[in-house]
Amino acid sequence: MGLQMMYLLTLLSTSLFSASVTGSPVVVVGPPVTVHQGHTAILPCWLNPPQNAEDLEVQWYRSDRFDSPIVLSSKKFDASKEASYIGRVSFGLKDASSGGLTGGDVSLKLVNVTIEDAGDYTCYVSSEQGYDRENVKLHVIEMGTHPLLSAVWREDNSVHVSCESQGWYPEPKLRWSDQKQDLTPKVLKYNNVSSGLVSVRSWLLVPTSSEVSCSVGLPDGEAKESRMRLEKPAKQDSGFSAGWVAFAILLIAALSSLGLLFYKRRDLLCAKDKLERNQAEENEKLLKQVVKPTAFEEARSYYVNITLETGKSIPQNQRH
Repeated sequence: MGLQMMYLLTLLSTSLFSASVTGSPVVVVGPPVTVHQGHTAILPCWLNPPQNAEDLEVQWYRSDRFDSPIVLSSKKFDASKEASYIGRVSFGLKDASSGGLTGGDVSLKLVNVTIEDAGDYTCYVSSEQGYDRENVKLHVIEMGTHPLLSAVWREDNSVHVSCESQGWYPEPKLRWSDQKQDLTPKVLKYNNVSSGLVSVRSWLLVPTSSEVSCSVGLPDGEAKESRMRLEKPAKQDSGFSAGWVAFAILLIAALSSLGLLFYKRRDLLCAKDKLERNQAEENEKLLKQVVKPTAFEEARSYYVNITLETGKSIPQNQRH
């Protein structure tokens, strides 16, 4: 009885194994795949138990686009119908030990991954006995720029600190903290650009003489962090005063130069005026001075015009 039972069990297990190999295919997929934009992704999918998939119909399509397969392979044809995937998709290997299609590996290889490629993909395999399908998720990520910090000191002894980073996908998480605890921002804004990437900007108010950090990163992924130590605004005031001191020195120098030119011009005008007054006084003295007559002019004052008559003699008693 025991031998008969063992024989029946052996026969039954052999029949079940043969049915699983030659019957309806069973599709198995791997966990979600995460890849950086521009890299290559392998979406794992295989048959269990392994069997040659070259004679089976294999399709890969976006889960919401059954009528537009990315890869369609069968006995009759092998093609890619989705225009955006042409030249970028093929069957790949889920690991180094895989035997490819002959070993039941129907994994999808997608090169030069873009943000638009992110989403759910369906691996579909059918045979004459039936079909099976499973979904695998593709996550596309992009690391953005290092956070840029800037600070503005306020009159109420607080500091306005802002943090900005660009080029992330998907939407990143921004976290403020000081040396002791997390800080709550006043503003947190996200912006989607035409390329599909996301930028983030935030700001908060903190006391002076403190240290703050801003970290931006993907959920459950790598983050980038920047720190800033906020000094008291004494240095800023000293720079401000130094500027005014320099301005005052330049102003004083300019006024001194103008004053010097003014006094020199005034001295020149005074000297000219004094010279003109002295000359006028000299001319006045010369005009008042009495000029003694010369001997010629004195003799000229006794001049008498005498006319002598012809033919008359001068009496003797009138001769001298």
